Amino acid sequence: MTYNLQLFRRSQILASAIAALFILGFFFPFIGVWTGIILAVWFAGTQRPLQGFVWLLALNYLPSLFFDRSNFPETGVVAMLEYVAWMLAASVLTVLPFTFHRVVSPRLNGFLSTLPLPLAATAVQTLVQPQLPLELNHGFSVPASLIYWFAAVIIWMWHSEFNAEPFLLAVGIFATIQTVALAVSFISFLGTSTQPKPFEVGTPFAWLCLLGTAALAIYSLVGPGSRHTWTNQPKALARLQSPNTGDPLQFVHEKDRDELRTPSGERFPIRNGIPVFLKPADLTDANHKSNEIYEMIGGFYDDIQRVFLAFKGLDREAYFRSYIDRLQVKLGDSVLETSVGTGLNFKYLPRGVELSGLDLSPEMLLNCRANLRRWRLEADLFVGNAEALPFADSAFDVVFHVGGINYFSDRAKAIREMIRVAKPGSVLLIADGSEKHVKGIYETMLGKFFKNRKEAVSPPVDLVPPEMQEIHLEEFRGGQFYALTFRKPNTA
Repeated sequence: MTYNLQLFRRSQILASAIAALFILGFFFPFIGVWTGIILAVWFAGTQRPLQGFVWLLALNYLPSLFFDRSNFPETGVVAMLEYVAWMLAASVLTVLPFTFHRVVSPRLNGFLSTLPLPLAATAVQTLVQPQLPLELNHGFSVPASLIYWFAAVIIWMWHSEFNAEPFLLAVGIFATIQTVALAVSFISFLGTSTQPKPFEVGTPFAWLCLLGTAALAIYSLVGPGSRHTWTNQPKALARLQSPNTGDPLQFVHEKDRDELRTPSGERFPIRNGIPVFLKPADLTDANHKSNEIYEMIGGFYDDIQRVFLAFKGLDREAYFRSYIDRLQVKLGDSVLETSVGTGLNFKYLPRGVELSGLDLSPEMLLNCRANLRRWRLEADLFVGNAEALPFADSAFDVVFHVGGINYFSDRAKAIREMIRVAKPGSVLLIADGSEKHVKGIYETMLGKFFKNRKEAVSPPVDLVPPEMQEIHLEEFRGGQFYALTFRKPNTA
């Protein structure tokens, strides 16, 4: 089937308008109060938790040192240092809810994943922030909690690609909860001798938010789907073998650790539910460089691609299906993608198939798992080298690779491995960017990794063994990408 990758001007105009809105937020506070929190939620979600915390803390604290100098006490060095320390504490309180949201939200499903940020922000800044010096205690209000929640909803809707049904649900729940929050705020001041302060969050609501924060944290750890286990996956285990010796593997849980072992004693750890068949020392040459890149951009790789396609005015689904549908995937097939990255291609495969993905980068796989949870898909993920796959011969009905093979240390070996683990008669796919794409995009954005290359990028047609059948190479999207397909001979 041929898909028309025509330009959609409306998409380009909308992308430009949204980008302009976020740029204006840097200059106009009444816009920035909304866009700034959206950016903070997005940025925290693209980083490892500790790394994101440090970056957000620096971005919050360092500018405040400069812009709040007029409030510094003039009574001595000690008083000034004490004030600076309190400013740091205020910044920590501001950033903590974003880090909490980053850790907990990916473990929750649906609209529930939007709650960690507003609940944590309300609880922390209402119950703890009053302990700060008066000039650093900016208070916290229902409108402020609404902004935090709005930001979390926007990011959730972004990941849901703004589907109509989740959006209507979000609006309904959002409006209901905020109405209740306003009511609690006013009721908390009834009977007091002080003048009620409209929209101020009352203590009962703050404690309710604190309880909700604790409940979400506990549920994210022990709730259904919070942990991928290998104890009851005989089919997946049957496909596995040591990439070093070819020996079969078995699952072992010992001393609170999960791992895979061979009869000869080889051990492969399971971290965060993902078996690891690769050691850092195994990454050399081009593979090491590729891993560096993907560890660096793994968190926002999906967003870069999505924004790029929007500015180009390209239909995203048609773009992915332009090569995915070449695989002829059928219901019940076992499917392996090498260099799976964040799992974007899985979304466009038919439901009802058994998915497996392998990648060099643990960071990419963690983002892949978060995507799978959003899309309500299941897949077995593995950290490993595509040039030494940890799978048995003829283990999969479908094997494909999209992006990355241009910079493998040994492309020919990776292709032979794909053929080895594919069943006879299977169609295999290799797709990647062309030299035109590398020069136009990669050298511009990641120059230090791609400049001064020894040779130009070329489709690996000459590396496909001659006994393969139906070898077909096609370029698409103006020569920016190529798709190479071939069939493994049916020896039955």
